[in-house]
This record gives sequence, C-alpha cells and structure tokens, in this order.
Amino acid sequence: MGMATVAFFAPAAAGHVNPTLGLAAELVRRGHRVTYATTGTYAERVAETGAEVVPVTSTWEGGGDADIPQFHGRELVRAMDVLLKETKSMLAQLHDTERPDVVVHDGTMGWWGRILARRWQVPSVETWPNLVSNEHWAMSQKYTTFNPLSPAFLLMAVRLSRFLKKQGAEGMQAFMSGDAAVVRLVTLPRAFQYAGETFTDRYEFVGPLINERNYQGGWAPAGKGGLPVLLVSLGTAYNDRPEFYRTVLGSAADRPWQVVLAVGGADLDALGPVPANVEVHRQVPQLAVLRHARAFVTHAGMGSTMEGLHFEVPLVAIPQMAEQRANADRIAELGLGAVLPPEGITADALWTAVERVAGDERIRERLAWMRGEMTAAGGAPAAADAVERALGN
Repeated sequence: MGMATVAFFAPAAAGHVNPTLGLAAELVRRGHRVTYATTGTYAERVAETGAEVVPVTSTWEGGGDADIPQFHGRELVRAMDVLLKETKSMLAQLHDTERPDVVVHDGTMGWWGRILARRWQVPSVETWPNLVSNEHWAMSQKYTTFNPLSPAFLLMAVRLSRFLKKQGAEGMQAFMSGDAAVVRLVTLPRAFQYAGETFTDRYEFVGPLINERNYQGGWAPAGKGGLPVLLVSLGTAYNDRPEFYRTVLGSAADRPWQVVLAVGGADLDALGPVPANVEVHRQVPQLAVLRHARAFVTHAGMGSTMEGLHFEVPLVAIPQMAEQRANADRIAELGLGAVLPPEGITADALWTAVERVAGDERIRERLAWMRGEMTAAGGAPAAADAVERALGN
C-alpha cells in the first residue's frame, strides 16, 4: 500500500483525543502522512504520534471539558447548539485544508469531520470512544430521559436540518449516527459493550488504542517494596469535588496505601493537610501510575475505564453523570470492580470498596479475561488495517 494522507478531526476534549492517538501513531509508523486538526491544549500529545498538527481554536476552549454538554437527556438541545456553533467555527478554519485520501474523525461529536469528508468526496472512518447504541441497547433506554416533542428540541432539529441541507449532508438522523462512514471503530472490546453481539453493520470493536503518553512524564512508586498504590482520579471534566478529595485526604493517613490523588482544578488550599502517604497532583501521568496501581478509584469515563482494564487494575467506579453510570454498571455486571454512588461518600465506604476489589481473586480473574478480550480486539494495528481498507474502497 502506498503512502496516503490521513486527516484526523476530534473535538477538543481528552476523552475524544486520547483514544485516537494510538491509531495516529500506528498510521505514521506504517509510512502514511497524518494530519491532525487540534487545539493548543492537545498539540503536544498529537505531535508525539508523529502526526502534523493543524492548529485550530475551539469555541469551548478555556472552559475545560465540563463545558462540553452531554449528548442525551435534558442536555441534548444545549449540546446540539454548542456543537453546531463549534462545527461552523471549525469549518470556517479548515475550509482551505488540502484534500486528504481518507478522513478519520470522532463519531460522537466530530460533525465537521463528517461534513469535510463529504465535501472532499473521500471515505471516512469514525472513532467512537464510548458505548454505542442501536435498537437493542441505547443510553436513552435506561440512563437518560429525553422528550423528542419538546419545542426546544424541535426548533433545534429544524436548525440542524437546515444547516445540513446547506452542507449537502444527509438527513439529521443518518448524519448523527454516522451512517455514511465506511466503518465505525469503537475503542472498547465488544465484550464490554452492552448487547455487543448485536452491533454488526460497519461497527468494529478494536478495543482501546493505548499510546505511550511520554509528554505527561513518568512516575515511579516511593521506595523499594513499598505500599500498594491507589490511584484516585475523577477525570478531566466532572472533577470539581472538593468534599470527596477532603474525604480521601482526611482518611488516608492510617491506611496501608500509597495514594496518588489527581484533583484537577480544585482549590488545593481548601483540601486540608496532605498525609505523608499521599501525593496530590492536578493531573497525573495516568498510564505510568496505572502500571503500578493495585486499585483505581475512577469516575468511570470510558477512556480511564479502558486504561485501568488494560493494566488489569481493579476499579472502584464513582460515576458523575449518565454515560459514566452506564460504564460503571457494566464494570459491576462484568465483575471488574465495584460501584459507589457519588453522593456523600464516606471514608468507610470508600476504603472498604478499595480493600475489597484489591483483594478479590474473582475480580483478578475477570480482569485477566477482559485483558484477553482487548488483545483479541486487535487495538491500534486492527484500527490501522481498517483505515487502510477504507483507502482501498
């Protein structure tokens, strides 16, 4: 296969950029030219893959991931509005980009990738970094409520349909579900997806595309033969939980654990004293810490969930919103860890869950099984094969 130009587009959010990095790196390794349109926040990690950064600015930059609304339930109308604005801004910035041979773009929010692929008349491959939906299983069945007849939604649907028509794109339903893509790469193993066996027709479950993130720096546990490592992180978006961090800090001192706590943008002075066996960071090199971790307290975002499972680390899930609740329930259902309700977590409940998952033989077996499923899914090489097949179409 000759060298091709592959253009990547993803929204400016860690949960959408990180899952694509392993694929970008693999395509570069195979001799393709990869361009990746992204913001300053993500430029370094993209450049590390060998891709050429195409600088863009985002309408939601600066607010952090928390400003990116959820794509279901009551948030759906606001999400569509925010995304329509972002799409128009991205199209304006990218309109004179050279035509690539294939487009790889985020399936949940990368609307501009979908529109550009159509405009350029080139095949597109979509990356879906979370649970996907069909008639057998959907987020909306259990986790979110949404009224398709609400005036706000109907008005938004009209606006979006009008915009898509102007772009020459397909109807709203087909557009939003990515029906025009050659293949949808879902970056989790089929075994983790609810009703996974029912997703046929252009869904390929390639598992997580983990890429060494050297830009984050390394990490090593304190001392030789020291305490078991506990990573505590609520991710990049819904992590403003000072009372939870205070619970961790206030109760860690007399526990036989080395705790690595990521607190995002929390006010460090308001968190109280830090015990000797705890290190507090705004962000941690998550992969480097997970390599050593005995347990992982996580918000159960899909990126973090997959990274924890990749290293066979038992999970204690504290979901912060609907999508994470679905992930957390699946973690419990598959025997990969425990789930705690996010409201009013006590030190007792937290440490009991941590000790339980860390010492549970059955969980260890289930983690080894899931790791096997991930390996079988094929990861970055399987994803790159799919992109190369799309080039041949």
